[in-house]
Amino acid sequence: MSIDFTVAIPTYNGASRLPKLLEKLRSQVNTEHLCWEILVVDNNSTDETAKVVQDYQSSWLESVPLKYFFEPEQGAAFARLRAVREASGELIGFLDDDNLPAPDWLSQAYSFAQEHPRGGAYSGQIHGDFEVTPPENFKKIQVFLAIREHGPEPHLFDPDNLRLPPAASLVVRKQAWSESVPTRPVLSGRVGGSMLGGEDYEPLLYMHKAGWEIWYNPALHTHHQIPRHRLERDYLLSVARACGLATCQLRLINATNWQKPIVIARTLLGNLRRVVGQFIKYRGQVRTDLIAACELEFFWGSLMSAFDPLKRSIPIKFFSRGKT
Repeated sequence: MSIDFTVAIPTYNGASRLPKLLEKLRSQVNTEHLCWEILVVDNNSTDETAKVVQDYQSSWLESVPLKYFFEPEQGAAFARLRAVREASGELIGFLDDDNLPAPDWLSQAYSFAQEHPRGGAYSGQIHGDFEVTPPENFKKIQVFLAIREHGPEPHLFDPDNLRLPPAASLVVRKQAWSESVPTRPVLSGRVGGSMLGGEDYEPLLYMHKAGWEIWYNPALHTHHQIPRHRLERDYLLSVARACGLATCQLRLINATNWQKPIVIARTLLGNLRRVVGQFIKYRGQVRTDLIAACELEFFWGSLMSAFDPLKRSIPIKFFSRGKT
């Protein structure tokens, strides 16, 4: 029997997080008409991730295969590529190991694909599930932690301006990925001390170039578990910087040769203007205002991305990193 939908879970040292997610998948509703499977892609974990999956396999749903694959090449991009290669479903729904999908996540994901046949990828609402209360005005920077709440109406994303969903809770059409996305990514993720992000967006930009649509589906709900340490200053600043450092490389992906110098110049000048504007707006407050500091760190990263985004692996200590 053919598989309609593959749930793919890339994980690194996720032994403590996987049980909650697997229990959410075990209790999915309105799936009687679907033939689906779950793939756990272990991205070189050093904990008991494999044992956790093995224990669940022994008591899992007979109608829903739960498969385990080990991917030794480090990086979220490589784990997702492996998941696509191994997936049997025409639709692949990616869930990070700290995502908790709503009970109807699977059925909503499948239904939306039937209604939008040119949708190469789509995502929904990703809500924050915080261990501690986030700082004031946190919504201004919540995108850095893959929290997305774009309202009640479905709409197309804007890939040309890098307005795209994260890979967490992302559903892709296997045909769109296989026809569009190279077998080796330019951006592999924050691996081995590298501060370069952007690996979430790269496949979507290739799909967009090939003519596939990227949609927002407001009926698709997931909660992203945010532990205490992810709201600490140093962590947020590093994530903001990582997002910024990928800006130019992402913009270059679908640029023609004659457009590339223009993209680099616009990235440089546009973010120089933003950096200066941020300093003027907040002056010395970036030392005490975490939100302003994160925005500045993103602008700095985007500015530096115009020079050499692929070789920059040493964290840069910007003025905004000063502690109170």
